[in-house]
Parts: sequence; C-alpha cells; structure tokens
Amino acid sequence: MQARANDWRKLVQRLLKAELSKKGIKYQDLSDKLAGIGVDQSADNLRNKVNKGILGADLLLQIMFVLNIKHIRHEDIEDMLEDICD
Repeated sequence: MQARANDWRKLVQRLLKAELSKKGIKYQDLSDKLAGIGVDQSADNLRNKVNKGILGADLLLQIMFVLNIKHIRHEDIEDMLEDICD
C-alpha cells in the first residue's frame, strides 16, 4: 500500500475526530484545554486544522497531551490507511 500525502492528512483527521468524539470533547473544550497549557488556538482554528488534517507536529503532540491519548496502535493506523486508500 502506497499512501499519498493527502491520505496521511485524512488519517490525522480521523484519528483526532475519533478521539474527540470518544471523549465527548467539542472544539471549544479542546481550545480551553490547550489554553491551560499555554497554547492559544481558537475553536474555529482547531476545527479548520483538524478538518484539513494539517497541523504541525507540535500541535498534534499538544492535543494528544491534553486529550490524554496514551497509545496509537500501529494496527489502527494500518486499518485506517487501508480504508482511506481503497
């Protein structure tokens, strides 16, 4: 399987949306949580970045930190990529 750049963006989008949904967190809540660690991102800005799947590694790690994401399994990434690339 050869994933394109756009496929990886879709993967980021799916992963983050799934985590937000699983935890019942809205974009405003995420913005507030990020502000708690000194990261200034509006809810609208976060929504746009997540929907496009385009955000820097630093913001991705900050989001993972405030959402308390402990693991992203390789198998889950593979499954999502297979679904996206089909």
